Amino acid sequence: MRTFTIAIVIGAVLARLRGRLTLWPMASVLVLWPSFGGHWVEIWFLNWLGPRLSAAYGIQVVARIGVWFVGGTGLAICMALTAMALAGFRPRHWPAWWLGGLAFIGIELVVHLVLQLRGLPSFYNGRG
Repeated sequence: MRTFTIAIVIGAVLARLRGRLTLWPMASVLVLWPSFGGHWVEIWFLNWLGPRLSAAYGIQVVARIGVWFVGGTGLAICMALTAMALAGFRPRHWPAWWLGGLAFIGIELVVHLVLQLRGLPSFYNGRG
């Protein structure tokens, strides 16, 4: 439920910033990629890849950031393809492939900072 709420709220903010409330549903669908899809990228790391790697903190950190980068790149591509399919959006050129990965790393670091500040397991304390 949290990931859908995030998508709806951020979709509304993006539509408002563009000055067209009619964009709200489409913006929310596009934001579902990093919110809902990103949740599953994190779950995959925590439940599948992380336990199969060395428990050494450095290995876990590098692997997690790598997963965030690859996952973010894939999610950005899916967002672009969804915009093209549903809205007929045709970019003049594709942005650099690595931008989605870097953006997703930034999003995850902020999310985990909030978890850390709340005293919950996070990337920063090695418990989550």
